[in-house]
Amino acid sequence: MRSQLLTVAAAAPRVHIAAPERNAREMLALAVENADAGVLLFPELAITGYTCADLFGQTRLLDAACHWVNRLAKEAWEKGFKGLLAVGAPVRADNQLFNCLVFLHGGAPVAVVPKSCLPNYGEFYEKRWFAPASARRSDSVLWPLENGECIQVPFGEDLLVTDRTGAVVLGAEICEDLWAPAPPSGPACLAGADLILNPSASNETVTKSDYRHQLVAGQSARCDCVYVYAGAGDTESTTDLVFSGHGMICENGRILAEQLYPAPGSVIRAVVDIERVRADRMRHGSYMESMRPGVYRTVRLAADLIDPDAQMELLARRPEERLPFVPGDPAKLDGRCAEIAHIQAAGLARRLEASGARRAVIGLSGGLDSTLAFLAALQAMERLGRPASDVLAVSMPCVGTTKRTFGNAASLAQLTGAEYREIPIKNALDGHLADIGHPADLYDTTFENAQARERTQILMDLANQEGGIVVGTGDLSELALGWCTYNGDQMSMYGVNASVPKTLVQAMVAWHARRLCDNEPRITRVLLDILDTPISPELLPVAEDGALVQKTEETLGKYDLHDFALYHMLRNGYAPQRILEMACLAYPEVSRETVRTTLKTFYRRFFTQQFKRSCLPDGPKVGSVSLSPRGDWRMPSDAEAAEFLDFE
Repeated sequence: MRSQLLTVAAAAPRVHIAAPERNAREMLALAVENADAGVLLFPELAITGYTCADLFGQTRLLDAACHWVNRLAKEAWEKGFKGLLAVGAPVRADNQLFNCLVFLHGGAPVAVVPKSCLPNYGEFYEKRWFAPASARRSDSVLWPLENGECIQVPFGEDLLVTDRTGAVVLGAEICEDLWAPAPPSGPACLAGADLILNPSASNETVTKSDYRHQLVAGQSARCDCVYVYAGAGDTESTTDLVFSGHGMICENGRILAEQLYPAPGSVIRAVVDIERVRADRMRHGSYMESMRPGVYRTVRLAADLIDPDAQMELLARRPEERLPFVPGDPAKLDGRCAEIAHIQAAGLARRLEASGARRAVIGLSGGLDSTLAFLAALQAMERLGRPASDVLAVSMPCVGTTKRTFGNAASLAQLTGAEYREIPIKNALDGHLADIGHPADLYDTTFENAQARERTQILMDLANQEGGIVVGTGDLSELALGWCTYNGDQMSMYGVNASVPKTLVQAMVAWHARRLCDNEPRITRVLLDILDTPISPELLPVAEDGALVQKTEETLGKYDLHDFALYHMLRNGYAPQRILEMACLAYPEVSRETVRTTLKTFYRRFFTQQFKRSCLPDGPKVGSVSLSPRGDWRMPSDAEAAEFLDFE
């Protein structure tokens, strides 16, 4: 499976002020305990302690810091830590002292990044001891090793570090750099950094941790990057300062792990997704337009940080929501549904107002999609100060309509005060099929699509007659799968559900039921029964006892799985094989073969949409709601769809 998953960690070690040996031992123990991490970050000046103050002027302390950084690099490597260690340390260069992050790999330092912005206000006095990165004059620092030899280590704020294959690129900024108006991580990410490391010694004041949280999450979101932040712990606390060990790991604005006031020696870890970072950057067309990236030098490691053999294990440690479009937290779900309802109603209200439409005409079937669109139309009229009767709900029963859905449609319209009309289409369907010489008892694609087109014709003509517009009901999942009829239910004058996937439609109808339960309990009961009704287009004749015989999920597979694939394909750009593995982990109760079959259906049908858009000579192309009804055109061959159907 092609993925770029990586375990990263941020530590808050016990710090002994001005004792590099003891600090190195503390960090070594944490490195050994977290030997499977690809990157392990320690806080600002962790090798000496941030609060050494004027002791930073002592050569003995600086020599010891250099010596124990070497020992930490060598012993961590020998004891099995094969990832990248990043340690805060004071570093001498150009006859100055710099506050730096030292990258360690292969048993030795490989890069040194100095701090750019030195706080010198309030309780901070860093300029008393350190020079900013802008004061450096050299591109490398002469670094003494334990054997008496010296090596030239790349030095500068313009450094990026990448592994052997370039699968992950790292940049760094230090504490105050993040608080600056233009943090160095911005141009570093534009130059290619996927992951930003920030060793910090930010002290605590009331509400400061909240602001720090916002800064990290905001910068991660703005830069589309992984951001790892390691703050100094409470063993750094002094007479006038308290430190909290605040640590955060954030991916594209989402906090994956966080700690505040942890016990000394605590480590937070998270599996981050470099593939997702890069996919988001390509998806955001303005990413590279925001500013010119600086000129950066790249240090390439001799080994890989991402282990291809560990991807499945890491994937299992990064659980995904079963319903990614539907928040699991009830409060968040209520807020999301309220926002969607507002967007739907506001958009439709504006269309009604701008077009001068007197009515909103909607085909109300008693199913989920038409119910949500109908509720949005009612809210739009309410926003405009117009009566519910300006919504014209039309039931168009035929051979597949069940008493349950027919009754729910009528009840919903009548209870809400909308105008309700029943226009059976059986006679029109029979006449049309006879006109084209189609056998009345042949229940094929033509039979199904003829009903959808007849209903659309009625709605369009009623809209003309009433001076209104047809409100479309099809949802995003149906449109992605082509589960609609070209020039039938694919057509409308305003589709309020076109960006709402089926699982979210279900959540929205349930939210409306909760919203109305106190004042309109009868409407709530109807909505709950609609939610409990199997999803069906109701285009095939019902059984002799009136029972439903056509169920969409028996043909396509569960919408939960389709929406899972749709989300991760569109939102994260993941390949089919990865989505298959993720879905198997998210739905352990479903057999792998069932998941595979459903996703194969998803990709084949989704590929069909792209195939038809590119091959049709005229008519709707990219941006049309759907070009694939239930079989109007041929499905692509296996060879044509091979890229999407290549599951292991």
